[in-house]
Amino acid sequence: MNTLLKQFKKRRLNLGLKQSDMMLRAGISRQQYQRLESKGNPRLETLELIAKGLNSEIMLIPKDKLNAVLAVLEFPPATSLKTDTLDSYNKISESEPDLSDDPWQDLLGDDS
Repeated sequence: MNTLLKQFKKRRLNLGLKQSDMMLRAGISRQQYQRLESKGNPRLETLELIAKGLNSEIMLIPKDKLNAVLAVLEFPPATSLKTDTLDSYNKISESEPDLSDDPWQDLLGDDS
C-alpha cells in the first residue's frame, strides 16, 4: 500500500496540486488526505475517489506483465506524426478505393 500512496503524492505534485486541493477534486478534507498520504490505510472507495480526483485509474497488473507496463509508461509510443507524413498518408488513402465498398475487389488480381 505504501507504494500506492507514494504514487498518489507523486501524481498530485506532478499536477501541481496542494493537499488542500483534494477537497474539491476528491471530496476529502486536507487533513484526511494528508493523513492518508503519510500513513493512511484507506478504504477502496476512498482510493477510487482520490484516483478520480487525480485524473487517474487504479488497476491490478499481473506481476508477469509489470515490467512491460512500466516500460510503456516510461517510454510511451510516439503519438504524433509529422504533418508531411500525414499529408502523404491522406493522399494515398484518398486515391485508393475503400475496400469496405467491395471487399472482394482485386482479390484474384483480374480486375483492370
